[in-house]
Amino acid sequence: MTLENIIQLNKDGSLSVPDTPIIPYIPGDGTGPDIWNATRLVLDASVKAAYKDKKKIIFKKILAGEDAFKKTGEWLPKGTLEQIKKYKVAIKGPLTTPVGHGMRSLNVAIRQDLDLFACIRPVKYIKGVPSSYNEPEKIDMIIFRENTEDLYLGIEWEAGTKEAKDIISFINHKINKDLDKSTTGIGIKPISEHNTKRLIRKAIQFAIDHGKDNVTIMHKGNIMKFTEGAFLKWGYEVGENEFKHAIITEQALWEQFGGKLPEGKIVLKDRIADNMFQQVLLRPSEYDVIAAPNLNGDYISDLLAAMVGGLGLAPGANIGDNCAVFEATHGTAPKYAGQDKVNPGSVILSGAMMLDHMGWHKASDVIHAALQKAILNKKVTYDLARQIPGSIELKCSEFAIELCAAMEG
Repeated sequence: MTLENIIQLNKDGSLSVPDTPIIPYIPGDGTGPDIWNATRLVLDASVKAAYKDKKKIIFKKILAGEDAFKKTGEWLPKGTLEQIKKYKVAIKGPLTTPVGHGMRSLNVAIRQDLDLFACIRPVKYIKGVPSSYNEPEKIDMIIFRENTEDLYLGIEWEAGTKEAKDIISFINHKINKDLDKSTTGIGIKPISEHNTKRLIRKAIQFAIDHGKDNVTIMHKGNIMKFTEGAFLKWGYEVGENEFKHAIITEQALWEQFGGKLPEGKIVLKDRIADNMFQQVLLRPSEYDVIAAPNLNGDYISDLLAAMVGGLGLAPGANIGDNCAVFEATHGTAPKYAGQDKVNPGSVILSGAMMLDHMGWHKASDVIHAALQKAILNKKVTYDLARQIPGSIELKCSEFAIELCAAMEG
């Protein structure tokens, strides 16, 4: 392949995408290969339906997870990261990480090693999807989750280790605490100005570009004043200093405009994390974009996914300044591996996000329309079929075929 097949990053951060770009993919572990095969079929069909033979993705397999370990002895080979850097855009299925063995999550490793600082998770109800929530149609939010720090850096020491004891001694001495040295584990929660500001900046710019009414900073700054409190403070600094032309604070909205949003303005507001959970349950239509530190963002995006039907239809993207990886938001479900059973919707919709990121919006729209049509026709995988009376249960591969047929109809 030549440079003609490689996506280029422009000086302004935009992409120059050739008609036949190379896109690396990681099938994933467990149910990953089944899901990926279905996703690839749908992505190819959507591009063909949208652009005929003028555009086509050249998919290139790269290694990570169990497949990589068996072939190279490494769970995440350096060559895989280099391939993602080179081609700028990649897509992946779910990857496994052994629990309790001191090994870093592969998903987290990819995000951190490539500095994919923004985990972006759109949550929007698809008509016909079963939901235990009364008004799921009111949910249409985008979560911007900081991806590179917070507790996910994994800076912690087991109870009883020398390192834990040393830190506990420091804490006990400096702030007059009485933590037990032998039975207390220690974790550290870093949140920085630089990483906070670039995340909030990206969230606000997204709101401007997509005509959203508000951005909400989710935090627990009332308790963690110098980490999540700082996240809140730095977030407002970005809005008030860098986006003066577009941003109005919630306080100013009510004091100066009686709560009526002026044309061309976006409200920048904040909610304490526990209140944020209540707000999205009780008043979901009041929230468009939510920007959160790593742990809060993980929690709130999973809650919202459950409210619109579950992780099986929850897409996600990890985006940095230099490259992006689109991924399943769920796990590997190893008990279903190789059974051609599970819902491939999460990776399919992540693929639609990838197409939008590339500027191939027409192909993305084709996927969304086909998915909606299949669900309204009650032709779905087992997870949805068991909740939809009169539905036709399809295998993972059959669901992909159904979506492709919907594109032709």
